[in-house]
Amino acid sequence: MNEKDFIELGYAFPRLLKSGEWAAVYPFLFTTGLVVGLNESGYRTRYCYKSPLEAAVALTNWDGLGDPPGPWIKQKGGVERSNPNFQNIPIVME
Repeated sequence: MNEKDFIELGYAFPRLLKSGEWAAVYPFLFTTGLVVGLNESGYRTRYCYKSPLEAAVALTNWDGLGDPPGPWIKQKGGVERSNPNFQNIPIVME
């Protein structure tokens, strides 16, 4: 598959990552996903962002290795985990 094929399927900004996988931005009900490992039948995993802009910026600045940058909330598909950068934020109650 190529960039045009993914756009026809409704994915935005598809690009081939350094890792060799295709990734793109796709809307979901409550979040926008940066979907990774695109193929004819779907995707391998996704990172959920609050907005399409955050997901698009992350995709633009990511090479496909490790986790994508930015404030993604949760990774889903095969594995489900929260962004480790948000797990050690102290909560201050006054």
